[in-house]
Amino acid sequence: MTTTAHAPLRVALLGGGTVGSQVARILTEDAAVLRDRVGAPLELAGIAVRTPDAPRDWQADPALYTTDAETLVDGADVVIELMGGIEPARTLIRRALEAGIAVVTGNKALLAQHGEELYDLASRTGAQLSFEAAVAGAIPILRPLRDSLAGDRVTRVMGIANGTTNFILDRMDTEGASFEDALAEAQRLGYAEADPSADVGGDDAAAKAAILATLAFGTSYTLDQVSVEGITGITAADNEAATEAGYAIKLLAIAERVTAEDGTAGAILRVHPTLVPRQHPLASVHGAFNAVFVEAENAGELMFYGPGAGGAPTASAVMGDTVAIAQRIVRGGPARLRTPVAALPALAPAEAHTSCLVVLRVADQPGVLRRVAAVFEDHGVSIETLRQVQGADGPGASLRVITHRARQRDLDAVVAALGALDVVHDVVSVLRVEGN
Repeated sequence: MTTTAHAPLRVALLGGGTVGSQVARILTEDAAVLRDRVGAPLELAGIAVRTPDAPRDWQADPALYTTDAETLVDGADVVIELMGGIEPARTLIRRALEAGIAVVTGNKALLAQHGEELYDLASRTGAQLSFEAAVAGAIPILRPLRDSLAGDRVTRVMGIANGTTNFILDRMDTEGASFEDALAEAQRLGYAEADPSADVGGDDAAAKAAILATLAFGTSYTLDQVSVEGITGITAADNEAATEAGYAIKLLAIAERVTAEDGTAGAILRVHPTLVPRQHPLASVHGAFNAVFVEAENAGELMFYGPGAGGAPTASAVMGDTVAIAQRIVRGGPARLRTPVAALPALAPAEAHTSCLVVLRVADQPGVLRRVAAVFEDHGVSIETLRQVQGADGPGASLRVITHRARQRDLDAVVAALGALDVVHDVVSVLRVEGN
C-alpha cells in the first residue's frame, strides 16, 4: 500500500442530486485508489443540500449533509459545484475562487452566461476552475480542445450535445413515434426532466455550444450569441422526407469559423434540427448518447462519442477534473488557467453557409416547377435535388427541394419568396443540411 505524508485534501461537494450522489459514492468507495493516484487522501468534508434527509440515489454518511454551504466552502481545498442553475451556484463559486480555492463545476448554464467573469476571477487569484463535466457528460472533449489541439487551428465543432433530444429524434426516426410519445418515454426512462423545455427548446445544447466555441476558438462567447431552434416542430412528415432523401434528423450544436460577406473573420454559433447524411458518423449516434465532431486544419476530422448524461458518466468527468487539481495541489504546480489567444467576434447566423431541405405544398398544375426553380435561380441558390410527391402534405402536390450550400441569408430570402408565390399553398418545413 502506498503511503503519503501529505495532509488530506478537503473536498466540499455542493449538490447531492443524481450526479452529486455518484461523486460522493466515488470519493467514498474509491478512496484508496484516489489516494494513491493523487498522493494524498481526498476527504469528503461535507455535502451542501437543500434538504439533508431527502432520499438519494446513493446515501452518504448522514452527518455529511448540511445546509451551510458557505462554511463548507470556506474550509475546503477543492469545491465541486453540482447544484445547477445560476444562484446560489455563482455566489458560492465566486466565494471559493476569491479565496484561492480550486473549483470543479458541471454548470453549463452558469458558464455560458457568466463564464468570462469566473475565468477572470480565477486568473486574478490563481485558483483553478475546471469544467469538463459541463459538456457531453463522460466524453472527454474539453481537454482535447484546450490541450491536445492547442497547437492546431480548430475550424469547426459540430455535435449532438443533448442526450434527451437525441433520444426523442432517434425514436421518431427508427420507430415512427410521435414527438409527444417519444418525449413521454424519455421522461419515463429518466432522460428528460418533468419540464423538458431547456432540452427540447435547444437552450441546453446552446449553452454547450458557447462553451465549446470558447475553448475551440480562444474567444469568450455567451449564450446570447448562439442562434437557437429546438425540436418541437419536427413532425412525422419531416422524418419521412429526411428518410426518403437519405438523411437522419439530429439536433446539432455547431460552432464554426467563417468569413462574412464583407470580409470580416468571425465565428457563428448555432443550434438547430439538422439533416445529417446516413453515412455520416453523427447519424449513427442513437439513444441518449452524445457525439462531438471536430475539424482542425492539421488533425483533420475527429469524433468523440459516449454517454452524454447520467449520474455515473458525468461523475466520471467531475472526478477527472478533481484528481487533476488535487495532483497539482500535492505537487505544488501552478493552476492551469484559461488563456484566450484570439478575438474572433460572433457573427450573425445569416453569414453561415449551409444547405436546406425545403418542403412545399403547391398547386398541381403546369408551370409550377418552372416558377419554383426560378425563385432559387433569382437568389443565386442552386438546387441539388427536387422531387414531387403527389398529395403527401395535403391537397395539391408536395415538392421536396434540397439545395447546394449557400449563404443563410440567401436561403432565407428564397424561402420568403417561395411563400409569396400564388402557386405555393404552404412552406411546410425548412431544415438545414450538414455533413455532405
